[in-house]
Formats: sequence, structure tokens, C-alpha cells
Amino acid sequence: MARYTGSVCRQCRREGLKLYLKGERCYTEKCAVDRRAYAPGQHGQRRRGKVSEYGLQLREKQKARRTYGVLESQFHKYFKEADRRKGITGENLLQILESRLDNVVYRMGFALSRPEARQLVKHGHFTVNGRKVDIPSYQVRPDDVVAVRESSRDKGRFKDLAELMRTQGTMEWVNVDRENLAGKVLRLPTREEIDIPIAEHLIVELYSR
Repeated sequence: MARYTGSVCRQCRREGLKLYLKGERCYTEKCAVDRRAYAPGQHGQRRRGKVSEYGLQLREKQKARRTYGVLESQFHKYFKEADRRKGITGENLLQILESRLDNVVYRMGFALSRPEARQLVKHGHFTVNGRKVDIPSYQVRPDDVVAVRESSRDKGRFKDLAELMRTQGTMEWVNVDRENLAGKVLRLPTREEIDIPIAEHLIVELYSR
């Protein structure tokens, strides 16, 4: 399965904002965006010129892709699916991205970042409705129950997870049982509940060219 293997901090610096891809590090003074608030590369510190309309649209698309850890072909597939659904295409796209299993694991507080959630899912630590699922892109639906596998609960990453989760907030569209390390998807999130600074209409305009 193809995936990005470079520095995720470079992605944040390229977009000029925190995408929270490194978990706790993003909240400390070690965050690369705070330490080097300019684009990566040899010419990163040069003054940026005026960005074209296409450039703005491209940046929004890249921001969304990098936030959710999705490669180009898969992102385009998600857009076509969003365009087929009833409703606003941009909001449909974000709902599809939010419904990925790795994102739901992150939203429920079982991981500190989406990349960490992706790795935990790929290693087979989670079940959906009682069945092991190790595909990060698996689409979770309303009423699905996501839980840490019984065999994984005594392992290092999950031993103190229940206590750690007490200090974390969760989204209103999921209901989390911290003691049993499980959560239920109540419904799809609304646009107001998706706390990511993405102008999805620009992505729609980009693909509509």
C-alpha cells in the first residue's frame, strides 16, 4: 500500500499551519511550524509573490490531503464519490474523509494523531462491530462500534489509554466508552463539527476546471 514516507513536519511548513501530524510534539516549542515559520527547501525563506486562483485551490486540496494522509488518486476517488452523493459536494467530501477508520480512531481519542491512528489500524489493533479491520481507509457508518481488540488492551500503547483519554475531549458525533476502550459512531459530522480550516469550495472549483 502506497503512503507518504517523508517528513510530516515539512508538510505543515509547506501549508503554513499546523496539521497536527506529530501528536503531542505539535503542542510544544519543538513544533517545526513555530520554530521555522517558512516553507521548506532552499528557497523557503524567499518572499512569496501573489498566489493565483489556481494556486489557492491547489493549496486547499493539498492541505486536505495531507491532513487526512490520503494520496492523490484516492483523494480524487473520494471527490467523485462526494460529487455523486446528494447535498453539497464539498461537505460530502469532508464527511467521507472523516468517516475513514483511521480518522474515527483519532477522533475517539485512541490515538494522538492521524498518522499514529493509521499505524495502529494497520497493525490490527481495532475491531468494527466485533470484527478485526486493518484497513485505514475503511468507511465507518453510523451505529458502527469501533473498539480496541481484546488481545491488544494489555499492550504498551493501550495500558494507560483509558486514563489518558480522561483528559481529552471527543467529537459530539461519536460516543466513547473510555473504560471499555470502545466508541460508537452516532451519525456523520456536520460541517460545523469538522474543526479543520479548509475551504472545501476551492477544492470543488479545482476539480471542476
